[in-house]
Amino acid sequence: MIIFLELAIIVVFVMLAFVFSGVKIIQPYEQGIYMRLGKYVRVLNQGLNVVVPLISTVVKLDLRTEVLDVPKQEVITKDNSPVAVDAIIYIKVTDPKNAYFEVTNYRLATVNLAQTTLRSVIGQMELDQILSNRESINVELRDTLDENTDKWGVRVETVEIKEVDPAAKVKNSMEEQTSAERKRRAAILEADGQKRAAILEAEGKKKSRILEAEGQRQSMILEAEGRRLATILEAQGEAQKLRIVSVGAASMDSKALSVYSMDTIKSVGRGESSKIFFPMEVTRLIDGISEYMGSARLVPDREVSDTEGIRKAVGDPDDILGPIPTVEAVKKETDSYKRDVEEEISESDAIAEAAKTPKV
Repeated sequence: MIIFLELAIIVVFVMLAFVFSGVKIIQPYEQGIYMRLGKYVRVLNQGLNVVVPLISTVVKLDLRTEVLDVPKQEVITKDNSPVAVDAIIYIKVTDPKNAYFEVTNYRLATVNLAQTTLRSVIGQMELDQILSNRESINVELRDTLDENTDKWGVRVETVEIKEVDPAAKVKNSMEEQTSAERKRRAAILEADGQKRAAILEAEGKKKSRILEAEGQRQSMILEAEGRRLATILEAQGEAQKLRIVSVGAASMDSKALSVYSMDTIKSVGRGESSKIFFPMEVTRLIDGISEYMGSARLVPDREVSDTEGIRKAVGDPDDILGPIPTVEAVKKETDSYKRDVEEEISESDAIAEAAKTPKV
């Protein structure tokens, strides 16, 4: 009885093993390669799959994106600069059948192919291009790898260069080059600053000379205008004086004129000049004085001149001398001139500002 029970248990276990060997569960992210007696049958999709027990083999392949690390390696660039380069690649199995039957280990094969391709691409470029064109290198590596791994049922999605590490001597040379470049830029900036400073200083001197010349011109104009007004006012005052003298002299006879002439000779004699020029005939002056003193033989009578007589003799004084300007008229003319000068100053400032503005 015990032996029979043991045999029953063994049979049950064998039956369970037989049944479970014929059932294969494939995960959603996997596919299985179904082989029976060493012969490829088909690809198993996700879910529960039943196969022939004991004589069937199922190999599961992961269809998710995998990340593979390309080991660091030393590469000689086109300009003979040794650099250490490593990268990472993202791959995905698109055809499980080819990935299993066409290559022994598609992961190792992809990594080795990436190493050789990386050496080939880097070796055709100069160091400066490698450091500045990583994106183009990544694209070229991806296209080359994807083309070669397509027959393996593997798609290369992305290739990224992790690090480009030049040799120590190359780094030192690059640092010296960078330092020299920065010094060159600093020298250029300093020279440009000196140039701008010289331009601004020259513009300032130019504006200063323009303003100084403008000030001198305005000063000369104002002085000339002042002299003109002073001459006009002085002449008008002299004309007024002559008018008053002519009105007072209208009632004077020859005796009064003789006395006035004597006073004139007296004032001339007080001068320091050694030469005296008389504005009238001396003999007639002396004759008039002698007649006034009573020593002349005859003192002629002379009618007293009036304003009408003067007007008939020399004409209308207003027509000859012109009108005397009033204080308001002189002020109005001065203000008008000041406005003209201020307008000229504004124009000069505008010209100086335009000369200061740099042309584009």
